[in-house]
Amino acid sequence: MQVTLTVNGKAVSIDAAPNTLLVQALREHLGLTGTHVGCDTSQCGVCTVIMDGHAIKSCNILLAQAEGTQVTTIEGLAAADGTLHPMQAAFKECHGLQCGFCTPGMVMNAVDICRHNPNPTEREIREQLEGNLCRCTGYQNIVRAVQQGAAAMKA
Repeated sequence: MQVTLTVNGKAVSIDAAPNTLLVQALREHLGLTGTHVGCDTSQCGVCTVIMDGHAIKSCNILLAQAEGTQVTTIEGLAAADGTLHPMQAAFKECHGLQCGFCTPGMVMNAVDICRHNPNPTEREIREQLEGNLCRCTGYQNIVRAVQQGAAAMKA
């Protein structure tokens, strides 16, 4: 089947089997491997992307459900000249990552959190990141990164 959508600002058409997941289409058909595959059960959040302005777990969405949508992946956040998105820069500056496996999903969810709430409290950040698992950092630096990223996104 043929599915047309916009990914990182570019119109794309993907020919794939009806049971293709959005995460598979991004990685295998478009080569956007920044969106990771973790649990395949929508529990870990490493596959988080922004679809039509909301963070979603792309392992839980069929490609067909993305017909006509606008999807942003971690590769689509940075500016064309390579300048990091404020949230990406905050994660780097605050050491909000260690192994980096969860980072793309964390960053995408953090961007969504801050777009819908420009002044999230620590409690709100922790609650809204519950669906994104990290085994390395203990979350303190991730929370600090989201707070710094939120402030930079407002500026």
